[in-house]
Amino acid sequence: MTKQTNCNGDTREHLLATGETLSLRLGFTGMGLSELLTTAGVPKGSFYHYFRSKEAFGEAMLQRYFAHYDAQMQALFAANRSDARNQLLSYYAQAISFHCRSECHNACLAVKLSAEVSDLSEPMRHALEAGTSRVIGHLQDAIERGIREGSLAVTMSPATTAETLYSLWLGASLRAKIRHSVAPLTCALESIELLLRPAQA
Repeated sequence: MTKQTNCNGDTREHLLATGETLSLRLGFTGMGLSELLTTAGVPKGSFYHYFRSKEAFGEAMLQRYFAHYDAQMQALFAANRSDARNQLLSYYAQAISFHCRSECHNACLAVKLSAEVSDLSEPMRHALEAGTSRVIGHLQDAIERGIREGSLAVTMSPATTAETLYSLWLGASLRAKIRHSVAPLTCALESIELLLRPAQA
């Protein structure tokens, strides 16, 4: 029984991981179910064992993506690693590096799918909203910690600043995708450095 459960979990995970890779390249609507199954090497019957529809698959794929992203952010923003301002700037610098390693193609599922699926699928839109809200929550927590420890100062509330940071980066990521250039992200990072001012000594 345990062995079968593990195999089932592996197949589901394999489908979701394959779907993420294809969606980043083709978009969600551009990823046909037959292409997903062929690439994953999984029969159609197995797909419908785990997911009642492609939409349900997309919702689960986004939930998986944000669960992994959430864990990465928790590790990056661990309070004992460095001060909050440096952690925040490092977070965005790492995102630029990751973008460069992807040869300036979109490497973020949230950016890739936000405009595409939000008007097409309410469950997927809800998964995007829940996931991005957690990301913004991590940014807000880091900003609040930075204020407490004296590593940064902001002119807006921490909540508004976190929302602004996310929106700024989302727009810059889309612009970078259009240009096939990292330049919009480096410009956005300059603005983020101004928004997250070092606290006055």
